[in-house]
Amino acid sequence: MVRKGETATRWTRRSVMTGLAALVAACSPGSLQLGSRSFSFPWDSADQTGGAPLGSAAPTMPSQRIGRGSVTVALLLPLSGDPAVAQLGVALANAARLAIQFIEANANIAENITLSLRDTGTGAAGAVSAANAAVAEGAKLVLGPLTAEQISAAAAVTRAANIPMIGFANNGSVAGPNVYVLNVLPETEMKRALTWLREQGRRGPAGIFPSTPYGEALASAFRTQAIAAGFNPSAVYTFSDVSEAQGIINQAKPLVERMMLDALFVPDRATAPTFAGLLAQAGVARDDVQLVGSADWSADPQLATNAALVGAVFPGVDDAGLNAIRADYQRQFGAAPPQMATIAYTAVILANVNTLSKAVPPYSAQLLTNPSGFAGRDGLFRFQANGRSDYALAIKQIGAGGVVTTVDAAKI
Repeated sequence: MVRKGETATRWTRRSVMTGLAALVAACSPGSLQLGSRSFSFPWDSADQTGGAPLGSAAPTMPSQRIGRGSVTVALLLPLSGDPAVAQLGVALANAARLAIQFIEANANIAENITLSLRDTGTGAAGAVSAANAAVAEGAKLVLGPLTAEQISAAAAVTRAANIPMIGFANNGSVAGPNVYVLNVLPETEMKRALTWLREQGRRGPAGIFPSTPYGEALASAFRTQAIAAGFNPSAVYTFSDVSEAQGIINQAKPLVERMMLDALFVPDRATAPTFAGLLAQAGVARDDVQLVGSADWSADPQLATNAALVGAVFPGVDDAGLNAIRADYQRQFGAAPPQMATIAYTAVILANVNTLSKAVPPYSAQLLTNPSGFAGRDGLFRFQANGRSDYALAIKQIGAGGVVTTVDAAKI
């Protein structure tokens, strides 16, 4: 795919622009826990609205029209309600604006769609209201909402109207007939990491997961994907508090000594340094046990500077996609884009593809689930028949001095 700045990009069917829990909770000021992803907000003091009111819009507000194409595509995002969630919603709306600008500026791409941006607020009722409005105005496709709870609520409306939806949660359980999820799902990152471990000759992976909906989903994906990759998982540990870390390492060390455990998943970015440090203190060499993180590690640059994590690997999207839109986003909206910006960008470009938007009927399941997939802003992705998405992920490694390198290129 040719990036912007190389504006001869051709978007074809194959060349298109990627919360585990329903609960969305604000963390400390400037941060947000959304399902399995933790977000920090460097744009807190910046105006990113780009014309969208932040914190004041009601879910029943008239839509904002973005673009000039003949096919109406609804974009349902939280622009009001919980301030942290609304900030992310506004950021995704801004990424969608960048995608429309890309379409308009590229002579090789027909402008097929007009986005109808509607505020969902941050609750289920707002999502239902926005979905009803989208159906009433004749939307052929719905992009969003953002959370699992809102996707489930809005899907009851869109399914009844036979309108496909592409939601942005990273919870595959909300996917189903005519409801797709575009994000990095737990099974995707576990499959990628475990396949890589097998290729490296590792034999005994184990995992340490927090006793939260996020941790439970990852643990379930770990068990399933480990077996699929040909492993017999050494152990699966869970913890409710980091004070339990020493006991878990004490249980794991004999498995290491018997060469039954040679790879350890520590996906929770808040506690990963603690487990890594205790493993080192127990005398376990880095080469003996490969530490493996999660896609969520990409959102925390401080992990790369933690000496205990040198040599650890984690799956993550290729950074090239986010870097490609970073300058335009910063210039227009006064702050750096969040990592999920590329998902909204990808969804808009996908919606604009003429073989999807101009088909009869548009956006059919047969077209959206083409096994060849689409080349998105983050790389290759595809929708499965069950509505879940496969996403190309790279394997990244933390090196000395905080340098993160890609040790295996992005692939599904």
